[in-house]
Amino acid sequence: MKKNINENKVIEISNIKKEPKWMQEFRLQAYKKFEELNNPQFGPELKIDFDTINYYKKIDDKIYNDWNCVPKDVKKTFDDIGLPSAEKKYLAGVGAQYESEVIYHNMIKELEDKNILFCDTDTALKKYPEIFKQYFNNLVKYDENKYTALNGAVWSGGTFIYIPPHTKLDRPLQSYFRINSKNMGQFERTIIIVDENSELHYMEGCTAPTYTSDSLHAAVVEIYVKKHAKCRYTTIQNWSSDVYNLVTKRAIVEEGGLMEWIDGNIGSKVNMKYPSCILNGKYASGNCISIAVATTNQNQDTGAKMIHLAPYTKSNIISKSIALNGGISTYRGTVNITKKAEHSSALVKCDTIILDDKSKSDTIPQNKISNKTSNIEHEATVSKIDKEKLFYLMSRGISEEKAKELLIMGFIERFREELPMEYAVELNSLLKNYF
Repeated sequence: MKKNINENKVIEISNIKKEPKWMQEFRLQAYKKFEELNNPQFGPELKIDFDTINYYKKIDDKIYNDWNCVPKDVKKTFDDIGLPSAEKKYLAGVGAQYESEVIYHNMIKELEDKNILFCDTDTALKKYPEIFKQYFNNLVKYDENKYTALNGAVWSGGTFIYIPPHTKLDRPLQSYFRINSKNMGQFERTIIIVDENSELHYMEGCTAPTYTSDSLHAAVVEIYVKKHAKCRYTTIQNWSSDVYNLVTKRAIVEEGGLMEWIDGNIGSKVNMKYPSCILNGKYASGNCISIAVATTNQNQDTGAKMIHLAPYTKSNIISKSIALNGGISTYRGTVNITKKAEHSSALVKCDTIILDDKSKSDTIPQNKISNKTSNIEHEATVSKIDKEKLFYLMSRGISEEKAKELLIMGFIERFREELPMEYAVELNSLLKNYF
């Protein structure tokens, strides 16, 4: 019997949360599958000691809606990363998860007036059981891989959003996830439903301090974009170099809908993440714009998946990777235009900069087209810093260090221009620590 994870632990988590019987049974079923499944046969080697991971840690029994009431040590953590000030300036609502549970949640009155549901996922299970059960484990099944199964067994926290038909928000909603303990596992579950002719921009931030032993973040995200709806999901993750980040994110897009993944991967020891779109209705669209920065002892295995199931669908994948100081950066993606998805199109563009002779980069695409009226375009480049451009900038009195920084910022400009200003500033600050 494993020391930290077994059937008794799964039951204990469910009992602490006072869940309905069907959820406890689901958790036990998922745990059984976790025990049966092996690690993925592709990608980086995963050396995770499941006996050392802390699968559940609760800080407080309450969810606060006033920062001043949050426990002092937790509040200081979020103060240091600027979350309370960001909420006041430009967010329509914010949730903050610390270890296993959401500790803070608040939203402006406009959301309530528009009948928008925005809460943590545990609360959604209790308050909105019918809609929760309809969408939970529907798009990402617990038995897909070892880590979706683990999430199913011990999930805790995450975000639940429902946007009613014909509803738009002027400002984004945001959640922030913090791992703050040694050997911590975080397993949030996020469900987002954007109903017909509605729009949502959701932003997610992730951080953790560095310890000498590994932590694990294994989240599941399910997004439903209904007819003629739009959803943008922006992530900037800055996990420390001892975190395994193994996440499954998937959206299904109905007729005329649009799903956009804006995905920034700056930290973690091993990162395996491939945001996906299932284009299920005519004229549905999916976009993924991502960057991945891999430095010392970091392996960024990232990309996107676009599955075309209906006619006249369209997808774009733009991937920017940077490898330095011995880091490994890999694009791994899939585009599948099925037989029924006639008159569809897909574009894949992968660009990598390698900053030294110790670093590595690979592009591993799987592109499949099963009808004669559709098309896929794929471009890939791997390069080093352009010496002529570097010389030109230095000849204008700019230091070599600053010149390299300017060239790299130009390289990821396509990604930065998709971010809200506050996130772009945060990204610039994070990247300057690397170059």
